[in-house]
Amino acid sequence: MSRLTHHLPLWTLLLPPAGCALLAALFGQSASWPLVMLAGAVLVASVLAAVHHAEVIAHRVGEPFGALVLALAVTVIEASLIVSMMLAGGEDSASLARDTVYATVMIVCNGVIGLCLLMGSIRHRVIGFRMEGTTPALAVLITLATLTLVLPVFTSSSAGPTYSSAQLIFAAVVSLVLWGIFVFVQTVLHREFFLPEGSATEAEHTTVPGTGVALVSLALLVVALIAVVGLAKVIAPSIEAAVDAAGMPNAVVGIAIALIVLLPETLSATRAAAANRMQTSFNLALGSALATIGLTIPAVAITAISLDLPLALGLPPKEIALLALTLLLTSMTLSGGRATVLQGAVHLVVFAVFLFLAMVP
Repeated sequence: MSRLTHHLPLWTLLLPPAGCALLAALFGQSASWPLVMLAGAVLVASVLAAVHHAEVIAHRVGEPFGALVLALAVTVIEASLIVSMMLAGGEDSASLARDTVYATVMIVCNGVIGLCLLMGSIRHRVIGFRMEGTTPALAVLITLATLTLVLPVFTSSSAGPTYSSAQLIFAAVVSLVLWGIFVFVQTVLHREFFLPEGSATEAEHTTVPGTGVALVSLALLVVALIAVVGLAKVIAPSIEAAVDAAGMPNAVVGIAIALIVLLPETLSATRAAAANRMQTSFNLALGSALATIGLTIPAVAITAISLDLPLALGLPPKEIALLALTLLLTSMTLSGGRATVLQGAVHLVVFAVFLFLAMVP
């Protein structure tokens, strides 16, 4: 027990179950503003608990497995949330998967990476990372984003920004296979490309948690992430009402939810950047974006085809332009192996443009 409490403070043990208990109490109810504020506070606390458990797991299994565990857990739960909302929304949710994937890529590549670059460079001036790890991840991300968000606009087998059933199945299979190959390369074939610089020296001074502690953290991480995603869905109607009252487009709601869901990875990535572990930051950020496409698109494709639901994947022209700018900028930033505060500032400016044009289209 002393070994468990040494690695897992009491609040990290209590908050995830408390978050799920609150989620169960609010299920199916119309939450008042005091309950919404309580749900928001518990959601943020659950994010902090999730980050702590993810770091315990990362210390036990090592990089890049630690980053993969957090990205995979968040994405699986997020994909489940999207599928459930598609089933509930019917035709009104045709663009939900597209908007979520697009928002995730923009938030990760501009907001998370920009914030990590800024924090790392402010504390350490010039920051270094392994371009052998960032460049392959970015190549996969560019391919998946183009395949799922851009090409449906230009195909002619079906009307609108959609894939035909055959094209959708092909895109889903390719996305899943390419993501699986990347994970194999990251964790087995070329794992050394994704390790933080000086990781061997750092490991010598780190107390590695036991297997029992890591398993408890894994279970509590899943519970915490369920609380985060579930409470985000609970407060979504209140966010939507506020957005409607402000006269902003409905896409802002999806961005707000994506921001909340990505909080655990964002906090973990920025903490790693502050400690000058930039490779870990990029493993978390890019891994999240890759998993979102590689797992979400197959899940929504199966749902749409089996239940004959509409699924719009292609982006409008303005969003395609912003996506192209983002991927070009990210490739320039992550292909050099070194960065300064300037790159972080540019990414954050593009992120601000993305948010502003979402609210004022």
